[in-house]
Amino acid sequence: MPVRQASAVWEGGLRSGKGVMRLGSQAFEGPYSFPSRFEEGPGTNPEELIAAAHAGCFSMALSAALEREGFPPKRVATQARVHLEMVEGKATITRIELLTEAEVPGISPEKFQEIAQAAKEGCPVSRALAGVGEVRLEARLV
Repeated sequence: MPVRQASAVWEGGLRSGKGVMRLGSQAFEGPYSFPSRFEEGPGTNPEELIAAAHAGCFSMALSAALEREGFPPKRVATQARVHLEMVEGKATITRIELLTEAEVPGISPEKFQEIAQAAKEGCPVSRALAGVGEVRLEARLV
């Protein structure tokens, strides 16, 4: 399996500095700063990139699991919400919410929930983020 990479450059102090994050594939490059991370300023932040990685990974994992079980999906759409909070004076990712909608012909809601929960547990990014206090899944058939 290939090794994936990304890079970041930060210039200046924490509050007054700024940086740029780049994906190794060159598919994305974005500025980040204290305001974009801890406030509502323009630019991206590490937590947003974690959310994108988790949403993408989970969507693929759920699609693969549904297909393996004989229910190939027409569409799986996932939004991930990464919560960054202060815990004992340290910025901490405390919770991730995966909000998924899937169009899956012929599956019962119960079977869909079973497969979705298993996909959440098996997704490589979910496993990498196992130290996060809570990863919630809300999965809906559409």
